[in-house]
Amino acid sequence: MSFLRVDGAKITDEQGCEVVLRGAGLGGWMMMENFITGFPGCEFQIREALSEVLGNAKAEFFFDKYLEHFFAEEDAEFFKSLGLNCIRIAVNYHHFEDDQNPRVLKANAFKHLDRVIAACAKHSVYTIIDLHAAPGGQSGGWHADAGMHRPMFWKHRDFQDRVVWLWKELATHYKDNPWVAGYNLLNEPADPTPQAQGLIRLYDRLFQVIREDVKDKRHIIFLDGNTFATDFSGFPEDVKDGIRWSNAAFAIHDYAVEGFPGERGEEYEGMPEEVAMIRQKYERKRRWMDDRGLCVWNGEWGPVYARKEYDGEKTDRINARRERVLRDQLAIYKEDKLSWSIWLYKDIGFQGMVYLSRDTPYMQHFSDFLARKHRLAVDAWGKDDTNVKHIYAPIEALIRESVADPTYLKLYPPLWSVQERVTRVSRTILVAEFLVKEWAEMFRGMDEQKLEELARSFRFENCHKRGGLNQQLRENAGMDLLG
Repeated sequence: MSFLRVDGAKITDEQGCEVVLRGAGLGGWMMMENFITGFPGCEFQIREALSEVLGNAKAEFFFDKYLEHFFAEEDAEFFKSLGLNCIRIAVNYHHFEDDQNPRVLKANAFKHLDRVIAACAKHSVYTIIDLHAAPGGQSGGWHADAGMHRPMFWKHRDFQDRVVWLWKELATHYKDNPWVAGYNLLNEPADPTPQAQGLIRLYDRLFQVIREDVKDKRHIIFLDGNTFATDFSGFPEDVKDGIRWSNAAFAIHDYAVEGFPGERGEEYEGMPEEVAMIRQKYERKRRWMDDRGLCVWNGEWGPVYARKEYDGEKTDRINARRERVLRDQLAIYKEDKLSWSIWLYKDIGFQGMVYLSRDTPYMQHFSDFLARKHRLAVDAWGKDDTNVKHIYAPIEALIRESVADPTYLKLYPPLWSVQERVTRVSRTILVAEFLVKEWAEMFRGMDEQKLEELARSFRFENCHKRGGLNQQLRENAGMDLLG
């Protein structure tokens, strides 16, 4: 084992041998997400609601058991069996501090994170700590646990100060652990300031605290581009010499629309012109780094999959197309010797390498609720709004017709069209908010034994493996470059 470091455009071990990191994101664990686990809205909302129904002690019991069972040594062993060598662990700041008691480290803050990092190390798997949710929400939306669509993190200096404090705690704790490959400072930032000035100032502050205050110079720092890890145009030119931001890799997120519901996803055949389109978008995302000889890491990518309970007889046909997208992306990455982390390791059946059996107590208990949530397209990620599109289309039309100048419709972030913004605000925030109480009420009357049964549904032995996905990952694991 060895600390890893960035050498030009490559990642190497301490002997200078190239290491290509190939793995997956552990999402939905220390940063819960609605489409991964099946709840509506954001993690903070369901935690509050479950405490109201069960009381604080029982609610904490359930969530602690959930963390215990979601990822255990069996998961690390399976992960290694595929030849993969790195897990990106998404974490929520709430595990380390309380909003009513900021900058005070919680008791047992590192309990589960230490356990999983140690389990991965036992099987020679590196980990990357990814701050997925920051105070106020660095990008808005469910995946920043924000409860709103505007990223208030950039509006309040105190939120940013708390992230600087948190990274000092994390770096101090893991400074001497070589199995931690590095720190992904902030997932998918969406800084609306001109030229991402707020993000650049934050990165400067975080380098100062990690490199100079903590004296941690051996861990790689992974830097997401602005606007959901797609835009590096505002990044400073003096990072090329490695002095301003030393031992750094730059993270893109390379989701291909061909791997999601929609016209292009339903028609994808892997024709040369289709593959060329995927390659063109990927190369555009990494061009800023390539032009400067910098190291690129693909922190998230990967298609979503159809489910028989929702997609019926079309399921196999859809998934064959999604696996073609997967294959074609992997071929591009292999050619470039790109380090990557596919999204996602485990979920309830939409995107994970492994997913809960429909026979588990959790899936049985929530099956009707999940079906209704799917029909209402409450989750933004990979949404299929076929059943509700006609309801929201008039709202979109009203906005377009009522705004005097079409240029005023182009708000930040530019990735969100009028339709996407209506989706985010009206369905994934508003409608979801009205479903939170119902989800929590489904736990009413449960004792600790029943809560344990639900949480145990997430154990590896209670999951199915997504065969086509895992086979392709195994074939592309790059056993000759595992470090």
